[in-house]
Amino acid sequence: MTVVCVGYAPIAFTELWPYARPGAPALGEWLLGRSVSPEYVAAAVRDRMDPYTRSLLPLIVHSVLGGTLMLLGPLQLLSAVRRRIRLHRALGIGYAVVVYVSMGGAAVYLARTAPERAFSGAAFWIVLATVLVGTVFAVTFGVLTAVTGLPELHQRWMLLCYGYLMTAPLLRLEWGALPALYPGLGLQDVNRVAIMHLGLLVVFGALLASRAMDRRTDHPLVTGGWFPWPVTAAGYAAAATGLALLTYGFLGHGTEGRRLLLGYLVPYVLVVGVLQLRASRAARRGHVWAREEWRLHLLAMCLAPGLSAGAALVFERVMHLDPLTALVAGAGIGCGFLAFAANLLLSLRVLYGREAARRGSRVVGVDADADAVARTGESV
Repeated sequence: MTVVCVGYAPIAFTELWPYARPGAPALGEWLLGRSVSPEYVAAAVRDRMDPYTRSLLPLIVHSVLGGTLMLLGPLQLLSAVRRRIRLHRALGIGYAVVVYVSMGGAAVYLARTAPERAFSGAAFWIVLATVLVGTVFAVTFGVLTAVTGLPELHQRWMLLCYGYLMTAPLLRLEWGALPALYPGLGLQDVNRVAIMHLGLLVVFGALLASRAMDRRTDHPLVTGGWFPWPVTAAGYAAAATGLALLTYGFLGHGTEGRRLLLGYLVPYVLVVGVLQLRASRAARRGHVWAREEWRLHLLAMCLAPGLSAGAALVFERVMHLDPLTALVAGAGIGCGFLAFAANLLLSLRVLYGREAARRGSRVVGVDADADAVARTGESV
């Protein structure tokens, strides 16, 4: 992750130079032109010129500060691992401020650009807006959980925030990789394939990082199980229903629909399989905290296809999108949205456990005082 982030930072710093001054060098375009073709890059610049030049200054702020975040993220993780609290806190304050300002620049661009006029169309606009909102709320919850003394939740929210930010460098990698699988595909079509699974991959990566950094198998505030086998079975039924709806929708759009469906199905099945495997392993070993976290995210991912299919209908009816664009937009936001909901539910569960423990200690304290008073009276 550090290699990807540090490598992407100079690309983010220089990405918008050609739009401010045509012909100016940009590292990302130089690399993409040599890994794919100059014509591929020229078409991408031409398609992005109109929407970008109308909001160039906010986009420059967003891009340059986004590159800064790519450098701050690894520094944050390193300071956390080394337990350098003051450095970690100072970097965290700077990180949060940069996130807000950078996302503010992106928000101005999205507000000034109609969805259908955005680069790669309305589906890409919707996914960008969803990532923006998720990033802002994730960093906000990260700050709040740090202030309230919940380090395990703070860690999860900040990793989820950084996962959302990782959509930018991973998308650039797909710009170079997907043309090898689909020769002749333009950048706008590559973006449509990429957003089918990028949200799933980054939130799954954030979960893996959370479990790797928090190796506790049990949590003092989390006991019992909220997800018995009937809940898991219902989740799989919901996943099958949602996948059937998405499959039916995409298969009605010929070769392009099949290509998009494949970009969604393969990563989705692999991720759900890993989640089920890890949840089962934690259950066999009696690791309650790990089991509940894996199961919670498994249930969230099982609900994602149904949410995506429902969102597609909403986009089609409310925003008047064509059916395929609505399906792409729905599939692009489902997993990222529900991973956020899973993090929120996990946080509520820990807060509930802390409040229950606090109330229990108060009751124990009252009983102890009463016993002391009784013993004092008997001695008198």
